[in-house]
Amino acid sequence: MPEVMDRHYRHGLVVGKFAPLHRGHMHLLDEALARCERVSVWVYSRPDFPDMPSPLRRGWVRSLYPARLFPGLDLLPDAPNPPLNEAPDATHRAYVRGVLDDWGVRPDAVFTSEAYGEAFAASLGAAHVCVDRARAAVPVSGSALRADVHGLRGFLEPLVYAHFVRRVVILGAESTGKSTLTHALAEDFGTAGVREYGRDVYERENGALGPAHFLEIARGHRALEDEAITSPGVHRWVFSDTDAATTLMWSHLLTGGARPELRALADDCRSRYAHAFLCDTDLPHEQDGWRANTEVRAVQQAFIRQDLETRGVPFTLLRGSVPERVAQVRAVLGDG
Repeated sequence: MPEVMDRHYRHGLVVGKFAPLHRGHMHLLDEALARCERVSVWVYSRPDFPDMPSPLRRGWVRSLYPARLFPGLDLLPDAPNPPLNEAPDATHRAYVRGVLDDWGVRPDAVFTSEAYGEAFAASLGAAHVCVDRARAAVPVSGSALRADVHGLRGFLEPLVYAHFVRRVVILGAESTGKSTLTHALAEDFGTAGVREYGRDVYERENGALGPAHFLEIARGHRALEDEAITSPGVHRWVFSDTDAATTLMWSHLLTGGARPELRALADDCRSRYAHAFLCDTDLPHEQDGWRANTEVRAVQQAFIRQDLETRGVPFTLLRGSVPERVAQVRAVLGDG
């Protein structure tokens, strides 16, 4: 049935892959929410996307359209045995109609930005509301984003783009240039860097740290990483100065033990970072009033290297000046 442009509806339906959820999808959802008392959203694809499965994609919708602000929106669950994406439109129409009947979902309007929308809506006995079919308002598509998610990241909310950003950790003992290199890498790659939160706590407590402080450091540093990965200026990578495994080492060295949660956070470092780089001790030792001497630095470095090898974490050793180290990182990560 034809759409009446100023008409409002009782129950709207939006079906899509949302792979990834982009601002064109949000334009469609916003239009449906503005014109319907209730909107059902069905995230549906077969095959699914292994790198962003349907629970994650539904989670994006849920996070960007929270129930407290959008009480009229409900997310439909996964349905069993959907047809393959390349199956004929008639097959998809019959499948959707049958599943919605089973669920008791009976929309009176279907919102799409696709050519198939009119026949799809008609098969459900609903009006079709076509939103930005020419992609004039939001010139992007899911397939274009999947082909170049970093180049087209401006069409993604930071929460969604964060899924495609990879963490890189910079490790090393005291006075091996971690902080300087982390800052230099963030500038060179045009992205975010994460400072060593442990330094904040160490100075605050005047160096008198117990096991609870080291757990605080690990939690705080992780929170800084999570904040950085959703920051508007992030691009492809986030560079982080140290990790929870190093914090665990310090807890053992300085207090003789560690909290169980800190051990769990250290174990998570095996998979948390896409790459690990270890700054060598070839730079001159610089004493800033807080650091130990060169001999202690060598012991710290040996502990860190042993821990990486024991945990089976691949790493790249960096040597030379800061520009030389930046070039070594680029050789591993590429120019993107």
